[in-house]
Amino acid sequence: MLDIGYSLSPRFPDPPQTDYRRADVKTLRHDLFCGDVYLADTDTDRELSTAWGWVPVLDFAWALCDVVERLDRDPLGSRAAKPQWAELDFTESTDCLTFERRFGWVDVRADWQRSGEPALQFRHEELRREARDFLHDVIADLVDMHEGLADNPVVWDLQARFRRL
Repeated sequence: MLDIGYSLSPRFPDPPQTDYRRADVKTLRHDLFCGDVYLADTDTDRELSTAWGWVPVLDFAWALCDVVERLDRDPLGSRAAKPQWAELDFTESTDCLTFERRFGWVDVRADWQRSGEPALQFRHEELRREARDFLHDVIADLVDMHEGLADNPVVWDLQARFRRL
């Protein structure tokens, strides 16, 4: 089973003068809500996690939803034998997560994994559902913490684009 989570970093607080109601896409994706993220396979007790403290958490959730949709472009869907690839790059680093989908399964690898360590593997439908749930949970948490964020049109569009499944 897939678990996606995050923690916000006290080392990189959001600027106190931030108007969350009017923050643009760049600000929301790259300048706010920094912390760490993880993807975990609870069945095998393995995870891919960052420990940098500066990962833009909302951007990660947003990008993960984008990646999952890119992996679903083959018209054959889960019957497609040809692998489909996508990467999730981290903003301030050369590190990335690599996603490979084949026959409805997605292998997830990280640049920082030890050589020979197997990929985490999830069903595509589960990854899609959990990524969208994660995005909505992150938004709900951030809205609770930051006045005005719920009124931001970028957040409205994001929630409408990636509805919960």
